[in-house]
Amino acid sequence: MEQRLVDCLKIALKYNVSDIHFNMYQDHSVSAEMRIDGVILKLRNFEADQSFFNYLLYRANLDLSNAFKPQTGRFDVTVNGKRLALRFAVLASVSLTSGVLRILNQNTSLEIDDLTYDQASIHYLKTITIHRNGLFIFSGVTGSGKTTSLYTILNAVQGKKVFTLEDPVEVYSNHFVQLSVNEHGPLTFDQGLKQLMRHDPDIIMIGEIRDSKQAEIALRCALTGHLVVTSIHASSCVNTIHRLEDLGIQETMLQAVLKGISTQRLLATKDHGRMGVYEIMNESEVQYYFENHRTSKNFVTLQQKIQQGIQTHTLEETQLEEDFTYGS
Repeated sequence: MEQRLVDCLKIALKYNVSDIHFNMYQDHSVSAEMRIDGVILKLRNFEADQSFFNYLLYRANLDLSNAFKPQTGRFDVTVNGKRLALRFAVLASVSLTSGVLRILNQNTSLEIDDLTYDQASIHYLKTITIHRNGLFIFSGVTGSGKTTSLYTILNAVQGKKVFTLEDPVEVYSNHFVQLSVNEHGPLTFDQGLKQLMRHDPDIIMIGEIRDSKQAEIALRCALTGHLVVTSIHASSCVNTIHRLEDLGIQETMLQAVLKGISTQRLLATKDHGRMGVYEIMNESEVQYYFENHRTSKNFVTLQQKIQQGIQTHTLEETQLEEDFTYGS
């Protein structure tokens, strides 16, 4: 069982994939899938049954007798001499049980220059933590590398006190203070915010905005004169603004504190494994958007950036076909 898991993790590391999807069907067979360049691909030559799925439950210290209950656990595995921190989340439906294995510490040693091929995007990312206050938002779909971007930027900070509010903490770091918060746990977002405010933070990272309360906390921190970086699920910079407004944030508040938005995708590449592509609205573009009836000026969209990247950097499909099949 352990070797089968390690083999899957080796392929995930090869393509810089953060999530492996294990699906157990009604006949107790199990498939393995990974998302590459936005597409879910099925792993070739992978055969497993319920015993393998139960092994993952056991390693994550989850309840094997109640696999239909949504559960999340963590464990470590050594692959190619590297200790990987893993999170395993299980969710059952009528027809199958889904288990998602996330590699939490895959890219902890990245530098900002490693994130993308685009020098303008690198310049934007490097200037975020120079600001003394305001709100910067990283958006994108699941698996687009938002967390990696956030941690890479924070790891580069020097001479400032950085605190995070995360639910849960995805990657442990010695470079800043991380608070694990949960509305149903011993430390809520409000309580965590109160605690870190007593420690004179320069930069506050809120792991992900999922609801109105977390959106309000991010805005409140920025309005009090702190620099706040966070992430949210949205498909473009403009849709990020719409998403925040759907969560109850007023346009006047956004205009007062929003310093920049980036929306990203990951491309599989020939020479770098995986590389980010960023659509960016900097401070002047954000202000132009609000002041000119929500229109953008000379704005390069994410799709245009992706096309630029595809022309010279994308991975050839024949390389993928060695390890994956298309379709389920």
